Parts: sequence; structure tokens; C-alpha cells
Amino acid sequence: MKPYSVLLYYNYTPIPNPEEYRVKHHLFCIENNLLGRIIVAAEGLNGTVSGLKADCDAYMRWLEADPIFAGTDFDFKVDYHEAHTFNKLHVRVKNEIVHSDLGVDPRVRTGKHLKPKEFKQLLKNDPDVVLVDMRSNYEHELGRFKGAYTFDMENLRDLPDHVQEIEHLKNKKVITYCTGGIKCEKASAYLIEKGFTDVYQLHGGIIKYGLEEGGEDFDGSCYVFDNRVATPVNSVNPEIVSECHVCHTKSDHMVNCANPECNEHLAICPSCLKEMEGACSPECKEHPRKRPYNEKGYYSKNSVGYSPELGFKSFKRTEKIEKQKKAQL
Repeated sequence: MKPYSVLLYYNYTPIPNPEEYRVKHHLFCIENNLLGRIIVAAEGLNGTVSGLKADCDAYMRWLEADPIFAGTDFDFKVDYHEAHTFNKLHVRVKNEIVHSDLGVDPRVRTGKHLKPKEFKQLLKNDPDVVLVDMRSNYEHELGRFKGAYTFDMENLRDLPDHVQEIEHLKNKKVITYCTGGIKCEKASAYLIEKGFTDVYQLHGGIIKYGLEEGGEDFDGSCYVFDNRVATPVNSVNPEIVSECHVCHTKSDHMVNCANPECNEHLAICPSCLKEMEGACSPECKEHPRKRPYNEKGYYSKNSVGYSPELGFKSFKRTEKIEKQKKAQL
């Protein structure tokens, strides 16, 4: 067993005072040595964190015991790793726990949830089922379910510009999917609002399907938003679908271009990455701001001198200054 856990979760439950809850949440993560990205909003909570297994177990118990979330299901997706998959801790308050601007409320109406086993059975037994990928283009280029519809969109708020591409599926049995399930809560609700009659969603997303059912028929790797960049899903019939941006051979080695002014998400095979010194093109290779070659192709922001405690104190100082400015107006 690898010593570190990586947790992925969300919960659409109203949080009465997001700013106050953010502070409490941040402090708990500091006290329990957790790193990651957590979004707090009036509509709920969304997070990915890493930490030692015991610390992550304590975190899950703490969340489930909070009266705010009484009677709800966090549906944690738990993977394991050799070390932290984050360098910093960010707990932020935002308007939505996943940016969509779709104007829907998944607590009122959303697609029918399919557990991974139910999803697998439906794919095998119902020829009329169609899959729709609700992730960004760079994510589904790295990996996707066989035969799935995909959109050339940067993020979920672009969905209204692409929904007409699946207009002909309105009377089909449509199953939406994403990395951990959170995007589909709103995406499936949006499809129902637009007249789709039989809408489902893969509960727990690609990650949970891989953990519980072996990821059968998911081709390629799953893009993740931490230091791993990508993680394998399919242990049954894996197949690489992405191509190296440089030499066009099959590769699922997902990286960021070493030129920070480009920073494109791309698949570049290890040999080309080394030859290009981490860059995606000759122009980026010669760029004066190009970062040093990194074989993993992941470039985190400079964290010299950073600690979660200092990050928290910095936030509190900024908060105090903002309050003073408002008081002077």
C-alpha cells in the first residue's frame, strides 16, 4: 500500500456562511498536513486533496460528521500515491463549486445517477445508449470512452455553444461522464432543460469507474488536476489513443509546454520531450523564458518559502486590508 491517499470529492449542499467555513476548513487541513485545492461556495464543496492515509481518513470523518452535511453523501474517490500530489494548499470561496454559468441547480433536477457497475451493465446490454463526454478538449484527447461524443470546448461554460452538436440524440438514452462526477451534475441538468428526455450520469465519474470496475472500454489515461497530470484507468483492455504532438506516435505522456507563455496541455512522448527540452515546438524551445527541462512535464508555481501556515496568514492579512478599504469608502 502506498503511504499517501489522494481524495476527490464534491457535495452539493448549501453552506450558510462560505467565508467563515473557508477559514475553519483551511485550518483543519493545516492541522492535518493536507495539501490540495478546495472550493467553497454557497451551493456546496468541491475538493481534491492529498496526505498521509491516516490524515486523509481523519479528514473524511471530519467532513461526514459536520452538521452542515448531515444526511448527505460525499462519495469519496480514493487513490494512493508515493507522496503528496500537490505542492500547496488552496481553500477558496467562489460563486460555484464548478464554473459553469449554466443556471441550473442539481439539487432540484439532474440526470439519473448510475453506479459504476450499473453503468458497465447498461453499456453492454443496451445498444441504444450513447455516451457524452463533458470534459475539456485537452482532457478527452488524452483519454475517453469508446464511441463517446466529445466537444471541442475549453470548459463547461462553453457547453451551450456545443449542445446543438448532439441535438439528434434528444430521444436517446444519454449518459454523461466526467472525471469525478461533479461536472455532470450540472451538465445533465442542462441537457434535461434543453429537452433531452432520458439523461443519466456516471456517478463518481471516470475515476470511480476505474477503481471499482477496472475501467473497461476507457481508452487512454485520465487527466487529473494535480502533480500526476494523468492517471491510468483501464486495467481490462487498455489502449492509448493520444498522439505525441511532435512525432505523432502513440503516447499518453501528458505534459505542459516548458514555455510559460504557451503552457499548452499536450501529449509528448518522453524521447521528444527530452529532445525538445520540454518544449512543444522549436519556437517554444528557443523562447527566452523557457523553463528548465522537466521529464514529468509538470511545472508548479514557485513555492520557495511557502508553507500552508504562511499561505493562511497571507490570506488573513489580505482579508484585513480589504475590510479596511471597504470601511473607508
